[in-house]
Amino acid sequence: MKIAVISDIHGNMPALETATADIEKWQPDQVIVNGDIVNRGPLSRESLEWVLSKQVSDRWHIVKGNHEDYVLECAANGAESDARYQVSQFAHWAYEQVVDYVPIIANLPDQHVVFAPDGTELRVVHGSMRDNRDGIYSQTTDKELREQIAPASALFVTGHTHRPLIRQIDETTVVNVGSVGASFDGNRALCYGRFTWQLGKGWKAKLVRLPYNFARVEQDYETSGFLAEAGPLAQLMLVELRRAGGLVYRWASRHQEAVLAGEISMEESVRTVLQDEDLRPYLGTPGWSLAEIFQDAQKENDRS
Repeated sequence: MKIAVISDIHGNMPALETATADIEKWQPDQVIVNGDIVNRGPLSRESLEWVLSKQVSDRWHIVKGNHEDYVLECAANGAESDARYQVSQFAHWAYEQVVDYVPIIANLPDQHVVFAPDGTELRVVHGSMRDNRDGIYSQTTDKELREQIAPASALFVTGHTHRPLIRQIDETTVVNVGSVGASFDGNRALCYGRFTWQLGKGWKAKLVRLPYNFARVEQDYETSGFLAEAGPLAQLMLVELRRAGGLVYRWASRHQEAVLAGEISMEESVRTVLQDEDLRPYLGTPGWSLAEIFQDAQKENDRS
């Protein structure tokens, strides 16, 4: 038995196409898409349509992630106050791309289970059994991890964090398959999981890393309208892509409360983060350049 699991595509079509081609060469019995197909990237509609097409033609299975939930929240809440809208503007932009598919997204399951011939279970969830926003990390304690995977299965497969790992706890192998579309472990290559079961050997896990067309996805950030229309956080997401490391939490921990209180503009808060020394090598077209960031910061200071 051969199972492929991909996760966290985030509207990155070049990465999705590369992963799909590699999976088709491997010829698994099942392919499971473990959520976050959409949002936080340029081509949400195209990525979702690709996966839904494979669901019909190749019987791919789909699990709902937290970014599918974000899109559903946009559908439920509609327009919000100016500050709250700006904080989630990228999600509202993604919602507009996939609005025709909201009923399908709403009905996606929260997990997918495969049983081997010996009855052992491979369980796939986006985050943990507690919540699809509840990530499993290398530093997660054994006590917490047991709670996150309960009831324990032979193989527990997760995503969400964009950081691949394989970890053994008690009788369970826990695998984070990383991200196809936005790696956060310092390696820009996409990552997905291959799982095999053999009689007498049980379940085995392997993580696959592949390069893809990085230049094309950067072009998609511009030509799709994502950079121009999805709000200032889209600029952070481009830098995340380039450095293969998350930044939205850095921004939120410093500025989200102040933005919501009207003490700083959304754009100014993002420009402030992008002035950090460690981010400067990753700035530039099609995103904001370092010169633009400091020039606009000076204009803000002059106005104040």
